[in-house]
Amino acid sequence: MKLLYRIQAYFFYLLRSFHLHGIHSPFVYLFVNEIIRDKNKYYAFDLIEGIRAKLMLSNQEISYTDYGAKFKKPQVQKRSIASIAKSSSQKSKYGELIFKLVKNIEAKTILELGTSFGIGTAYLAKPSNKSKIISLEGAAEIAKIAILNHQKLDIENVDIRVGEFDQTLKQALNDLKKVDIVYFDGNHQKEATLSYFKQCLAFSKEDSVFIFDDIYWSKGMAEAWKEICKHPAVSVSIDLYKIGIVFFKQDQAKENFTVYH
Repeated sequence: MKLLYRIQAYFFYLLRSFHLHGIHSPFVYLFVNEIIRDKNKYYAFDLIEGIRAKLMLSNQEISYTDYGAKFKKPQVQKRSIASIAKSSSQKSKYGELIFKLVKNIEAKTILELGTSFGIGTAYLAKPSNKSKIISLEGAAEIAKIAILNHQKLDIENVDIRVGEFDQTLKQALNDLKKVDIVYFDGNHQKEATLSYFKQCLAFSKEDSVFIFDDIYWSKGMAEAWKEICKHPAVSVSIDLYKIGIVFFKQDQAKENFTVYH
């Protein structure tokens, strides 16, 4: 059912999406042209993708507790590293987009909900070693592999914290004080996503950017995305199907954009 929903959602996304000539907001036009359409490749991309390639070749199995949306209660899973990397690590083109976004706004404080093996985290961390990143991961065994991957990439500005988000999020926000970027890539349930959004919103500022992964993962996630876009604090939202991005700029008229990527 979820697969059918995603196919239908993608079809309607294609119908709604348009290219640069259809965007009349100067702010969004620049964002799309300078970040989303930016074809520049950075040295860090190859390094990060080299780590991903090794993960995708690993048949080693690990046991971990899954707190995600697949189950009503936490479940102990046993899967190969390759299988987990294939299903949970952020795809390269979106990782590169996130890297360029972090670089463009010169983000100093970043929060990530859902570390997995640290591939997406690396794209958040590599633009600047001066940024402070707290990444939350539910499974200790998966977090251990992420830490090793970051060591291989010489990443030293990421603090990975293990535990359920309901137990770790509040302290992480208090430690960061304000967030430039929040990347939501963990529990893909409607109620949880909206709860995390509201908690993070209290620590946002006008220049903050929130990124939501898998906004069409399920009907519930799509509903959460629509509610977030309608929130009074959100001025501009950009729907890229795989991810959604929201801004809080007070001088921007409230608009929702669907952009083909």
